[in-house]
Amino acid sequence: MKLSNVTLLLAALACEAASANEPEYFRRDQGVLSGKQGLPDNLADDAKQLWRTALPKGNSTPCVYKDSVFLTTWDENTKELATVALDRASGKVRWKKVVANAELEKFHPVGSPASSSPACNGEQVFVFFGSYGLLCYDLDGELQWEKKMGPFQDEFGASSSPILVDGLVVLNEDHDIDSFLIAIDQKTGKTVWKKPRPEASRSYSSPIVWRTGDSKQIIVAGSLQLAGYDVQDGKKQWWVNSLSRIVDPTPNLYDGLIYIATWTSGGDPTERISMEPFAEALGNMDTNKDGLIEKSELPEGSPVDPRFFRIDLDQDQKLNKKEWERHANVFAQAQNVAMAVKPGGEGDVTEKNVKWVFRRSLPTVPSSVVYEDVMYMVKDSGVISSLDATTGELLKQGRARGRGNYYASLVAGDGKVYLASERGVITVLKAGREWEILSSYDFGERIMATPVAADGKLFVRTDEALYCYSKAGD
Repeated sequence: MKLSNVTLLLAALACEAASANEPEYFRRDQGVLSGKQGLPDNLADDAKQLWRTALPKGNSTPCVYKDSVFLTTWDENTKELATVALDRASGKVRWKKVVANAELEKFHPVGSPASSSPACNGEQVFVFFGSYGLLCYDLDGELQWEKKMGPFQDEFGASSSPILVDGLVVLNEDHDIDSFLIAIDQKTGKTVWKKPRPEASRSYSSPIVWRTGDSKQIIVAGSLQLAGYDVQDGKKQWWVNSLSRIVDPTPNLYDGLIYIATWTSGGDPTERISMEPFAEALGNMDTNKDGLIEKSELPEGSPVDPRFFRIDLDQDQKLNKKEWERHANVFAQAQNVAMAVKPGGEGDVTEKNVKWVFRRSLPTVPSSVVYEDVMYMVKDSGVISSLDATTGELLKQGRARGRGNYYASLVAGDGKVYLASERGVITVLKAGREWEILSSYDFGERIMATPVAADGKLFVRTDEALYCYSKAGD
């Protein structure tokens, strides 16, 4: 059902193909299309579909490099995880490589074991499956190396995507136990460094690269904390506290600042989730007097009940004092927030490096975008908020015509901002402090992946296929 006149415009921006010598990976461009490609306000009237290739499901964002499009898939019927390369001009499958003997990870019902997006350095394609690990193929699909990791202790699965910097593949994996940040040599697959993140519980954000002078840092947004790590040795340089307890969105870099907006239940000032002290919990719940708390001993309505799996770190079906207090601390510190942060410094820089905070109408999963001095974000149900990037002042709120949940990240370019709802409704905004909705279109298929633009071609992935569009007449 058409709501207005746009079809795949959200496909316009997320991951414009890099130049021949630049790596390509999820949100490398911060969600903003570079270059001077014109993007129509209304694709229903002046766009043509070049091809449609039916594919198994997958939430990964396509990676477009030169004449190829790379993506990962999950076939619910055959239970196959695969990496697929399509011909960019025709959409024909060039090659498909199935992961052999993968122990399928647990994943959220709206998620996928093919959620991490591929990365390409111009010679190699890197893909990650939480069910198997990191794999490296050449552009013809020949396996170069693999590094097995996972499945992880996390019933929602793994979805953070690999990024590329200085000859390294960098991957962050935050789960219920054994969270880590790892850098792997692109050529050999050998670990260059690996840093445990004991303070981090489950989160799904992808890292980004911050460049300052001659040095570079890996920026990671995780449970309760944003942190910067040295690219060369993985040393943790600085951190900012007071994030939500689970972080899905990936941060943005804009004009020297890092922007992040993240929401999870229990992190609002008026809607907290709390756990009583362990001694008190034992007195109230420990009916068998074994000094531990079993799920059957929890009272009806306990916030621990639906989260028992993640709190039970050793998976013995009982909660001890250490497990209880660890998660109680996460609940106590969690703060839903949009913020601007000056990167850099040493140690805890929360007090001096946070420039502003905003705490209303925040996104759960989609990454926000900062474009022409305005930060745009979308909350589930389609509530759009825009903030002044310098001050954090709320500029405008409105509602997209696409209701329901949002998983695809926001993207922007050519004076427009694009949003796609899970239900497949694509909304196009005229960018500005007083933005307005230009058009909307109900695509009719679920959209989870962030769309992509490259050289005037628009790529959008749905649960059913990958589409390629151009402007009519091109």
